[in-house]
Amino acid sequence: MVSSCCLDQFNMLSTDDFRVMNRIPRVTKVPGLVPEFEEDEQQSMPRKRVIIVSNQLPLRVWRDDDSVSKEWCFEFDENDLLAQLKDSFPPDTEVRYVGTLKADVDADDQDEVARVLREKLSCETIFLPVEMRNLFYHGFCKHYLWPLFHYMMPEPGSDGVRFDRAQWTAYVSANKIFADKVLEVMFRDDEDGDHVWVHDYHLMALPTFLRRRCNRVKLGFFLHSPFPSSDIYKTLPVRDDILRALLNCDMIGFHTFDYARHFLSCCRRILGLHSESNRGHIALEYYGRPVTIKILPAGIHMGQLGSVISEENTIRMVKELKDRYEGKILMIGVDDLDLFKGIPQKFAAVGELLERNHELRGKVVLVQITNPARSLGRDVQLLLDEANSIAKEVNTKYGKPGFEPIVFVQGPITTREKLAYYAVADYCVVTPVRDGMNLVPYKYTVCRQGCPALDKALGVDENSPPKNSVIIVSEFIGCSPSLSGAIRVNPWDITEMANAMCTAITLPDTEKHLRHEKHYKYIISHDVSYWARSFEQDLVRACREHYHKRYWRVGLGFAFRLVAMEPNFRKLIGDTLNSSYKITNSRLILLDYDGTMMPPTSVNKGPSHEVISVLNRLCSDSKNIVFIVSGRDRGTLGKWFSSCEKLGIAAEHGYFIRWTRDSPWETSCPMDLSWKEVVEPIMQLYTEATDGSCIENKETAVVWHYQDADPDFSLFQAKELHDHLENVLANEPVVVKKGEHIVEVKPQGVSKGNVVENVISSMRSKGKAPDFLLCIGDDRSDEDMFESIARSSANSILPTIAEIFACTVGLKPSRAKYYVDDIVDVIGLLRGVPEASVQPN
Repeated sequence: MVSSCCLDQFNMLSTDDFRVMNRIPRVTKVPGLVPEFEEDEQQSMPRKRVIIVSNQLPLRVWRDDDSVSKEWCFEFDENDLLAQLKDSFPPDTEVRYVGTLKADVDADDQDEVARVLREKLSCETIFLPVEMRNLFYHGFCKHYLWPLFHYMMPEPGSDGVRFDRAQWTAYVSANKIFADKVLEVMFRDDEDGDHVWVHDYHLMALPTFLRRRCNRVKLGFFLHSPFPSSDIYKTLPVRDDILRALLNCDMIGFHTFDYARHFLSCCRRILGLHSESNRGHIALEYYGRPVTIKILPAGIHMGQLGSVISEENTIRMVKELKDRYEGKILMIGVDDLDLFKGIPQKFAAVGELLERNHELRGKVVLVQITNPARSLGRDVQLLLDEANSIAKEVNTKYGKPGFEPIVFVQGPITTREKLAYYAVADYCVVTPVRDGMNLVPYKYTVCRQGCPALDKALGVDENSPPKNSVIIVSEFIGCSPSLSGAIRVNPWDITEMANAMCTAITLPDTEKHLRHEKHYKYIISHDVSYWARSFEQDLVRACREHYHKRYWRVGLGFAFRLVAMEPNFRKLIGDTLNSSYKITNSRLILLDYDGTMMPPTSVNKGPSHEVISVLNRLCSDSKNIVFIVSGRDRGTLGKWFSSCEKLGIAAEHGYFIRWTRDSPWETSCPMDLSWKEVVEPIMQLYTEATDGSCIENKETAVVWHYQDADPDFSLFQAKELHDHLENVLANEPVVVKKGEHIVEVKPQGVSKGNVVENVISSMRSKGKAPDFLLCIGDDRSDEDMFESIARSSANSILPTIAEIFACTVGLKPSRAKYYVDDIVDVIGLLRGVPEASVQPN
């Protein structure tokens, strides 16, 4: 569906039409201590609100030195993507901004400046202490985190890239100040439905502080820089802290799938979290909370861009540039002045193009415009020196009086002038070695399309050739996947870039037009309005369960997480259990072993003396029937619990059941294990191909373990093995199950849930229907027991079990209604059974 911005672009009739759309530019002046302003009209109806949080407010800030009082002046920066969001939401949405200013304001003026920006521009201003700001922004953000996210590995001994704990502390402190300001904005106006949208890597710690104070805040985050591969990201000493902080959001956005894929890989390799895709939406489950991963490239403000193009001053500049470069092949590049924009490589490619194509000498011109550097440093000056050196060499060799093949324009220059260059350039060359999104090709394409006023001034009519444009774009920037008609290059390969420039120049006009049309249709349908509304809609969807859950705050510092549970989920305490235990006469106790009675990390997997003592104490009560329900084989369990005479054992998830030590083993179904002869050789092939994996061969099941293998490769292998076995065993009475780091093949109808049903059914047939049921487990297989218990209790036909305690170990999502913290709590609960209830033999 075409957005409103796109419809306005299709109907470009006059300059006034565009100016109606362009609501952003607005100037506020603050002389000395700020004067009073007229109050804006108040909205009579309540409005939905989006709070946009970024390191810096999207404002231009300057001081009017011509005035007596040296007024502070503020206006929205129409080139800033976040400022353009103001026009992108529905009319009934209020947009408020939170961030710092791009200027130093005297302490005496700060309160008044903040008040005016709040009331007149809907901006909440943060004033960081100078030392904190330097450590936070110029230190950790720009000289450590930003290079790392652009694949520049920290180098021991080099200045500015080593991890500095003081800078990290300042980063955390600054993020907390931002969170406090957001909470202040939310609470001051008592807004329940605010959406908070945090932007970029400067504020990745903020979600933890915000979530800790406000459980149900609707919180989205969007990263505008690349997210590095796990091998790069893992070098960050605070890698866990940043990942956990981001996972306190409801939705995390990225410009490309590659960036999202790297983030998911880091979550998998560092935190052990796995993502799932459901109907086109990717999500991680983090302690019961779904964290949605949004992949959505940003767009441009079509109305605002069209407004500037159609202005008389812009049209005049276009005519001047067209006359200046008449008869020349004009290429345009617009980049920030930093290490990753590939400017020296671009200049070298122009030199090689002219060296190998004599006929292009004196014709090809590259105009390279650079925006001012965003941070100071020796690296920026070295880059500038290198670029100037290469440009001088190329111009000396291939230039002539009055002509230079490389025109190096060092900004700042006006937006109007940039757009004029876009409009007249035949080719756009955007070749950073690494970049986030980069909207230059989008703006170039729209300017090449032009508008009615520009067409009229240039004499373009229906008889003129079709409009065209050609884009040469780096493979390593966010807009590259969206520009399917662009010529993609590796900016590290100078020869390839020179060849791409030559290919672009020699393309037929019809193909140039087709490429242009393809890009233009995409750009007008994926503008900034589409980007903002799509993100907001998915954020609403991601938060729809907020009021259907109960939340527990767990952990300190960056280990903090919010655990989401069903409303009736609560901790099982001894008093609650014991009061029911005392008044019941037929009790069934079902206990998982690994992770419930024994720590999964223990080297010695056998039961401790304390576990044996607790189990014998429970079994000595004639009112109790106690079972260990485990996935382990019956031989191992029988040996470990040989001293527990009255203990029941359900081995291999209930395929084998023994009611006491001296009773025979019963099987849940006939044993036909001929399928194992097919399964074992297949698993062996995958084991040999997957380093770190192994096979566990049980009596009734075969399990492929991959916990110690590479996380990404083993997941791929597990899926392949699962599909392979399902195809081969399609006609066999078995189930192929993918669990936590395992692929298991076992007979159909075997699960811990069936153990619950069979034992309860047997007790009822003997006239000892249970009136008390305690079931404790810790992993996915135990969820089958909890589900079976819930199903039985909900069945009105079956006799009611008066007291049911289904309990999981660890505070996590579960079908159980109770939880305990750890194994120590399990032993404590069982040991705490009142002595009076224990009957002698």
